[in-house]
Amino acid sequence: MERAWGFRPVYVGSVAPGQSMPNMQSMPSVHNVHVSTMPFARPIAEGCRSRNQSGDAEPWMSPIPVHIVTHHTQLPLPFLQPNPSQPLVIGFDCEGVDLSRYGRLCIMQLAFNDAVYLVDAVAGGNALIQACKLGLESPYVTKVCHDCKRDSEALYFQYNIKLNNVFDTQIAYTLLEEQNGKKWVPDEYISFVDLLADERYCGVDYDEKEEVRVLLRKDPQFWAHRPWTVMMKRAAADDVRFLLRIFERMVKSLSEVSKWRLSVRSSLYCHCFCSGDDRFLGYPLPPLPEQASDGEPPQEEVLAVVDVPAGKMGLVIGRKGSSILSIKQSCRADIFIGGQKGPPDKIFVIGAVKEVRKAEAILRGKFLMN
Repeated sequence: MERAWGFRPVYVGSVAPGQSMPNMQSMPSVHNVHVSTMPFARPIAEGCRSRNQSGDAEPWMSPIPVHIVTHHTQLPLPFLQPNPSQPLVIGFDCEGVDLSRYGRLCIMQLAFNDAVYLVDAVAGGNALIQACKLGLESPYVTKVCHDCKRDSEALYFQYNIKLNNVFDTQIAYTLLEEQNGKKWVPDEYISFVDLLADERYCGVDYDEKEEVRVLLRKDPQFWAHRPWTVMMKRAAADDVRFLLRIFERMVKSLSEVSKWRLSVRSSLYCHCFCSGDDRFLGYPLPPLPEQASDGEPPQEEVLAVVDVPAGKMGLVIGRKGSSILSIKQSCRADIFIGGQKGPPDKIFVIGAVKEVRKAEAILRGKFLMN
């Protein structure tokens, strides 16, 4: 297919403290949304190009303001003070230096249907991020993001913020593929770039993402530098500006049971790398739906944290990852290792109770090996 180029200028500005915000249309929660009437982001990106030639891309390819935020008064009030009568759905992401519990969160990106806000943690400091706590923890603000685990970990350990009510597009994609009959395969998680390119959900080529990765390998402090460069602004905005469109496309295709699974797994993913800390109590998971489409009740899903004895992680991983891959193939569960970003001595297992318990038993059997 020949690709249609969709470049347009991006307005990047700032809003002075106390200045009135642009008019916003609030977005309903994923659980009671009527997709036909739901507004979505209308983003464009100089670093991205459209590959969708159907014509329906034009309305959301128009320019959208991008604001750099250094003070909480520059953020929309419905986000800072969530209200059940004014639910929001926003795009969300974080950038930083080695983003994790030990790294440094530098930028938090928030995409509303009429603007993108780049929350500058370097310039605004702890006070600015703490002002976002209510919105990030609120059940009335749905945060649409792609792979929330490290973002949640950084927010929790660096700012004691418990990310809540997340719509994780990586998980949603897997559930939609399963709905369409695709067989589950361990570790088959779609990248954000590939999701953007999928014309069912967005149809945008994000070539500049690889350029940013190259810059990050050369300079891990890339996101901490100030003043902002044009590429920093554009790349940070591009990582969230399409999320609301993807959400709009996904939510109308998910079955009710898949929506429940998505809500549970997104919550467990948020808790994943934060688990093991007694202060992280999390939030109650949504109740089980009465029955699945086939009449069978869906299985309860849980998160288990397995402590690995000193010197045993190598046995679990095996040569070139062969052992951990075998474990993943033996049980239908998501298995994550803290790795260099930490915690290095724990393994996290997410899935149906029966499969999680099977994975725990296999893992502990590995600990007994010489």
